[in-house]
Amino acid sequence: MKTRFFPTALAILAVTCEVAPSAEPPPLEACEKALEKAVAFFHGKVAIHGGYAFQRPLDLSYAEAEHGKGLNLISIQPPGTTTVGLVFLEAWRATGNEAYLKASRDTAEALIQCQLASGGWPAEFDFEPEEAKKYHLQADVKKGDVETGKRRNHSTLDDNKTESALQFLLELAHEPSMKDDEALQNTVQVGMDALLGAQAPNGAWPQQFDRPADPGLPVKKASFPEAWSREFPKVDYRGFYTLNDGNHLHCMEVLLLAHNLTGEARYLDAARKAGEFLLMARLPQPQPVWAQQYDFDMHPVWARKFEPPAASSAESAGAMEALVKLWGATGETKYVEVYPEVLAWFKKTQLPDGRWARFYELETNRPLYCQAETYKVTYDDSDLPTHYGFKIDESMGRKMDRWGTVIAAGIEKFRRDKAGPTRPESWAWEARSVASAAKKAIETLDDEGRWVRDGMIDTTDFIRNARALAQCIEALKKSGAESGDR
Repeated sequence: MKTRFFPTALAILAVTCEVAPSAEPPPLEACEKALEKAVAFFHGKVAIHGGYAFQRPLDLSYAEAEHGKGLNLISIQPPGTTTVGLVFLEAWRATGNEAYLKASRDTAEALIQCQLASGGWPAEFDFEPEEAKKYHLQADVKKGDVETGKRRNHSTLDDNKTESALQFLLELAHEPSMKDDEALQNTVQVGMDALLGAQAPNGAWPQQFDRPADPGLPVKKASFPEAWSREFPKVDYRGFYTLNDGNHLHCMEVLLLAHNLTGEARYLDAARKAGEFLLMARLPQPQPVWAQQYDFDMHPVWARKFEPPAASSAESAGAMEALVKLWGATGETKYVEVYPEVLAWFKKTQLPDGRWARFYELETNRPLYCQAETYKVTYDDSDLPTHYGFKIDESMGRKMDRWGTVIAAGIEKFRRDKAGPTRPESWAWEARSVASAAKKAIETLDDEGRWVRDGMIDTTDFIRNARALAQCIEALKKSGAESGDR
């Protein structure tokens, strides 16, 4: 059975709060008008071949993504095309406005067109004809062009790129009106087959893939290497097992969503396999948590020049979240039995200022950093590069604590909370919880339907504000509020 989709773990955790918000939501009609104006502008003016970049100037003269600018450039990773498409879909579900469903399908079309031959997606895609030729696409394969050559064909899981595309497309493909959309359905099937195929025998995924995983790779538990180099080795790490930036968490979420929507056992089987990998990937004491990346011998290894082999706090939090969600789907307690040891490690390694280092030296738990200019590994945190989070704030610790509350409350409550509100009073609570965000979205929307920041149209702002309006509309309607009552 399909349950209501929540985009982040915060939605699950928020419903455990006992204190109801006090803000009064804006009128339903005001929310609907603001959302309609914002979507009309963003879909009608900002889209590039149906997709979206990170930001565009007010004159729409170019588009900017993580790795550059262009006239026809879109970003796959959030906050880009995949997230915008999902917000359009959420708006459709909240309102029934067909314009939002069309906007969502147009966004899906951009992803259909730039799906790689390997089945997933790159970080971004340039529709400029000469640039587009540099990619080996599914569209090429369908024409009989199966040799990649020097074209780009590495599907990436890093930063929730391929996963977020699949999440959005899965949701859209299971709208009743889309069941006969052959292009959409085929893209989803190819993408999900590719994700399953890239899963290694031990249940792990690489950072990137251009072919199915090697079935001969060994299955073994994580262990410490006899020694590791403090010097960056400059190896190609893309094929190693990667937890960085929530890789396995996002893959787990996609598989659980696919199982929820389709009922196909293979997706839940793959999710369980991923859970087994996470159990095997925990390091020995005194670090019963996770590394950012592992080689095929299950030793922590270097990734980029500022990512040494180490126990990683951020990646460990993501791994624990993945296990909690798998427990929620299966009811199998083995996935959360590791929580007390993981939490104890977090308590032990917290820095004096309340934060955590991202990296802790293998076996010693000493915080590790890199120097700003040389990237030399050091214990000194006084001269850090600014482009990377070498320290994680206290919110991660609060989240880890809350997982304990969720686990202690039991599987049935977890599942009820995940399913979302069911009674009018619960929907009224939800309307109040997004009231401030919805009011701000209405107040800051300009006459053209834009949210402008520093002279730019930022996709993050659209996602945040449009989502708040859609959530408020849905909650007001299901709470029994009528237009003009508030």
